[in-house]
Amino acid sequence: MSASSHPGLGSLRRHHGRADEPDVAQYRYGVVFILILITVVFLIVAPEGDASRAIGFAIAGAALLVAIVTSRERNVVRRRRVVGATVTIVVVTVLTAAGAIPRAATQGISVVMTLAVPLTLGGGLLRLVRERGATPQAVAGGLAIYLLLGLLFASVIGFVAGLGSAHFFAQTAQDTTSQRVYYSFTVLTTTGFGDFTAAHGVGRAIAVIEMLFGQIYLVTVISILIGRRIEQAKS
Repeated sequence: MSASSHPGLGSLRRHHGRADEPDVAQYRYGVVFILILITVVFLIVAPEGDASRAIGFAIAGAALLVAIVTSRERNVVRRRRVVGATVTIVVVTVLTAAGAIPRAATQGISVVMTLAVPLTLGGGLLRLVRERGATPQAVAGGLAIYLLLGLLFASVIGFVAGLGSAHFFAQTAQDTTSQRVYYSFTVLTTTGFGDFTAAHGVGRAIAVIEMLFGQIYLVTVISILIGRRIEQAKS
């Protein structure tokens, strides 16, 4: 009897979540990486304002939706999460564009959003590496999380700056989203141009934590993924 004619084979494959099943979502971490990269570039080049923050939030929200839709959860779980995330993203985007949410609250919501993406794709990424090794999709997922670290710390900086009365940067009294994202990635990569530096102890502590996270992530997760990818390509 052929495998295709076996009456219980279809249910067995669905039970194990095989990638070739039509009702099992495929990994799309490359799309998540591209959306996060677009978010980073947009937030740096866009003019300061509620509309720019709303658009940046919406693009990051799209990345979250892709991560949810392509996760390996059951269909009913994915549908519920997509509906909940979509409603939240639309409401927050509209309110942000209208200027109805205080700056500190907007940054706090951005922190939650930025954390939600890697938490959503993390389990699937580990499963993908176990099942298929360091595929291009796995490498893209690892790089997406790295970019999200930079955005996460930029949001934390904005949240801290919104709470305090003192300015965050020593070089300017009024920081912008562009400056915070730019500064965050120079810290994350330990480039340290020095055109923006933290003005107080809390900011310096955040910078040190971000440097450590960035370097530890690069020398562990990214280096392992790239190393395995090279080994697979040679074999």
